[in-house]
This record gives sequence, C-alpha cells and structure tokens, in this order.
Amino acid sequence: MPTGIDHVVIAVADPDASAAELTERVGLAFTGGGRHPGLGTFNRLAFLGDAYLELIGVEDAEAAQGWAVGRAAVRSLERGGGFVTYALADDRIMHTVAHLQANGSAIGPAIHGSRLGSDGEAVEWWTATLPELGPEQPPFLIKHAATGTEWGPAAREERRSFVHPLGSPTRLRGLEIPAPDPIALAAECSRQLGLEFWVTGTSAVSTPGKHVVRLVSAPPARLPLITLGARRGTERRVSAHGVEFSVLGVVA
Repeated sequence: MPTGIDHVVIAVADPDASAAELTERVGLAFTGGGRHPGLGTFNRLAFLGDAYLELIGVEDAEAAQGWAVGRAAVRSLERGGGFVTYALADDRIMHTVAHLQANGSAIGPAIHGSRLGSDGEAVEWWTATLPELGPEQPPFLIKHAATGTEWGPAAREERRSFVHPLGSPTRLRGLEIPAPDPIALAAECSRQLGLEFWVTGTSAVSTPGKHVVRLVSAPPARLPLITLGARRGTERRVSAHGVEFSVLGVVA
C-alpha cells in the first residue's frame, strides 16, 4: 500500500520561469526535470526529502491527451493552471493494483513511463491511474526505478540533507485540497485506492506515511495548500500559480 505522498503536480505555462519565481519567492531549488518523449509535456522538479514538487508544462496538447496526467494538465492550463493532482508512492504497485482491481477499483494497470533528465539520463517509473485525474479526483500511484543520478540510493540520500535557498533542508509535510464535497471525495479515494480517511466535521483527513492529506470545503477564494517543513526562522506563506505554500519552522 502507499507509503506517503510521492509528489504534487502543478500545471504552469512555463516551468522554467515558474521555477525561477518559486526559487525567489518561496526559496525552493528546482534541480531536476526533463521532457516526456511522445507525451507532449515537460517539467521541473524541486525535491523535498523523499517527495517532490512537479511543475508541468504542455508543449503538445494533442500528445498530452494520451495520458491521464497530461489530460489533467491541459484542462488545468485551460483554466489558467494550478494544482492538478498528486501521486502516492507505492513500492509494491503491481501487487496493490491487482488487489484493488480484485476489489472493484477502476484503477488501470501499472504502466511504464520514462523521460530524459537534463543530463540525458533516462528516468523510469511505473504509474497506475484511474481513467481521469484532477483536483476533485483521487490521486494516482507511482513507483520509481531506484537507479541513476536522480533516483539511485546515493541521490536520494543526498537530497535528504540538501539545503534549499531558503536556508534549510526542506520536507513536504502535507497537502490540503479544497473540494465541493470533501466527504464524497474521501469515500471515492477509499473505494478506488483503499485510502483510510477520518471525517472531522465537513473535512476528511488521511495520513499516508509521514504526510497529511486534508480534504476541505471549497469556498471560492480557497486555494490548495502545500505545507513544507524547514528549520526555525524560515517561516513564510506565499501564494503563486493557484497554490498556497506554507513553510513551517519545524525540524525538517
């Protein structure tokens, strides 16, 4: 079953420009990313310990329609961009998918994907998604091939202590997602992915691994909230690209 949030996807018109803006305003370094051959998208990544933030752009909307994340990114950019979806890490993705399908989930098979990193090295993974993704849909599952300069053991260990421009190693702590009906979305996440949520009033909370996913009611001005942990003295709150970033001064 999932061990935590793997990454959060934000659609932007220009990933390079957006990465530079978030480096300046939030203090995050974007050190990974590349192009998805044949899928019409490209990205920039900011690693947050064992998780990461993905800024995804679309360079070929027709090609991007061929995969669930690409379709969701196209729809998001048609509305101005912003939070698209998130992925849950699952090192036993084949087993999990088989179990979910046997219990009535509409999740598809685990599909191999790859992209070329900025150094030309192939980065590989397997994903399993529902037919459609989006801010008001359940997340998807991913397993990375633990090899190479981006996902090998040495790379993962190094980024746990990487100091971002804000002056500290930084971890993803949680994600708050506004939804028209948080309780119904939590039930769908449970039905399709087996996620356990606790209902508290009009919100629902899940704790995959070390992370917190909170589904909350969605008044017009409420933005998705990405909470990060860093060292004391780095606190800040920034809204950018349809998402709010909160950096908490806690041990990363």
